[in-house]
Amino acid sequence: MGKVTTHVLDTAKGLPGSEIKVELYRVEGEQTSLINTVYTNHDGRTDAPILAGDDYVAGKYQLVFHTSSYFKKQGIELLEPAFLDDVVIRFGIAAGEEHYHVPLLIAPYSYSTYRGS
Repeated sequence: MGKVTTHVLDTAKGLPGSEIKVELYRVEGEQTSLINTVYTNHDGRTDAPILAGDDYVAGKYQLVFHTSSYFKKQGIELLEPAFLDDVVIRFGIAAGEEHYHVPLLIAPYSYSTYRGS
């Protein structure tokens, strides 16, 4: 069965982004519905897939990574509001049985993502 996973890498430090709150929403038109809230572990990964089982269906989704609180915990001074307060990644799931891995590479003033494996 298909699943969605993620991990976070702090590219400024070259370390996993741990204890970052991540929310997953289903997007339907202009409406979003919260599906799951998780935190990254010491390895920057979630302990289980963010989406799997009966909830895994084709459609548009949105991951929200709460990154400014992570950087503040690291002792990094950020302006208020932070340039990257929350990082939002919208993506689509087209296939019913595939693994979608959506990693986040983050620094205080930049980020990138890709579809991983």
